[in-house]
Amino acid sequence: MARLKPRTLSGFMELLPERQVQMERMMQLLRRTYGLYGFTPLDTPVIEASEILLAKGGGETEKQIYRFTKGDTDLSLRFDLTVPLAKYVALHHNELTFPFRRFQIGKVYRGERAQRGRFREFYQADIDVIGDGSLDIINEAEIPAVIYKAFTSLGLERFKIRLNNRKVLGGVFAVLGLEERAGDVMRTIDKLEKIGAEKVKTILTEDFSVPEQTAGRLLELLSSGEPMAALEELRGRSELLDQGMEELGTVVRYLSAFGVPADHFAVDLTIARGLDYYTGTVYETVMLDHPEIGSICSGGRYDNLAEYYTDKKLPGVGISIGLTRLFYVLEEQGYLNEALPTAPVDVLVLPMTQDLSAAVSAATALRQAGVRAQLYTEPKKFKQKLSYASKLGIPFVLLLGEDEIAQNKVSLKNMGTGGQELLTLDGAAEKISAILSAAACTPIREPERA
Repeated sequence: MARLKPRTLSGFMELLPERQVQMERMMQLLRRTYGLYGFTPLDTPVIEASEILLAKGGGETEKQIYRFTKGDTDLSLRFDLTVPLAKYVALHHNELTFPFRRFQIGKVYRGERAQRGRFREFYQADIDVIGDGSLDIINEAEIPAVIYKAFTSLGLERFKIRLNNRKVLGGVFAVLGLEERAGDVMRTIDKLEKIGAEKVKTILTEDFSVPEQTAGRLLELLSSGEPMAALEELRGRSELLDQGMEELGTVVRYLSAFGVPADHFAVDLTIARGLDYYTGTVYETVMLDHPEIGSICSGGRYDNLAEYYTDKKLPGVGISIGLTRLFYVLEEQGYLNEALPTAPVDVLVLPMTQDLSAAVSAATALRQAGVRAQLYTEPKKFKQKLSYASKLGIPFVLLLGEDEIAQNKVSLKNMGTGGQELLTLDGAAEKISAILSAAACTPIREPERA
């Protein structure tokens, strides 16, 4: 029989057990963080009817989507978690309680060219708050608090949440007479970090016929070290700008009360995001030591989540973390904490007698005490059994021989120190729990800076 060569498709991540544990730990911490803020878990189908996913799509979305037919049914794999959420809320509107706060961590699929740090199958970790008809702006101020709590829980400290408001940008464009070219101007200023102010100014003036003085004034506003103060000079000249400034000021004013330190956020007038989607506050989160990576968490306020599925107005605000890409970047930059325990269990139970009853009972009792325990009964030499525990990083081995059974005790071996002691089973469980609890750490550890 000819054997196939095993392979993983390009653009699909497949992790070894130790790394998978770190990824799972990150997802666990994100779920816990989202739960702290009242977000309820949601899971939507990976496969949807193509007409549902493409209702707002078309163009690039249709080119990237994985689409297929089963019988007479036109189906597609979801390419994000937002469109399925829109369908879900429209479908279950009468059964949900608003504001509806949900989080979802799940895989999405995009048939784009696979390249370094970009995947065809990847996890997203999203939160959204959906209102029925209206949604108070305080929700927009709370989102940065969730971002801050999520990343610090993972172990990241050196990051900054950048804020803007789409109404502010729209108002500035109106004041400067750039409304008709807003789309082109916005796409151009989005390149500021990559190509610099001079090249942006050249594109604006030469490609889009923006007067040089106007382009200079726009770039002066966008690069101001005190953006809110700079905007004050324009107050009263555009109703849209005034509304955006008020909303942005409200969000910033509440951030301290929400527990976001001043050095972890900044107003940045260059943040645009989702030209046809976001309508209010927008967010981008960057790693201070690696700005070249771009945003690791982004999102914003939108006026109507499910407009393609219902006539009900459902405004909302949300963010998304590209979890697979973030994990890849953290590993590449040396941020993954190698000290994080990745063993499948806390203790390996090794019976040293023919009768396994005592060992089986010991493993059962340990599990009931909350200690993860594995019973090892393979007919190997003692050294090979210890080697098995060592290779998996199992921190403790529990030995049960005739002497231990006679004394109603167990021998507990610490694989890290090599020390071994005779304890009651309850004492062993308590010791294991105490040591592992003290050694608990986050999945990310930022490298020392020179």
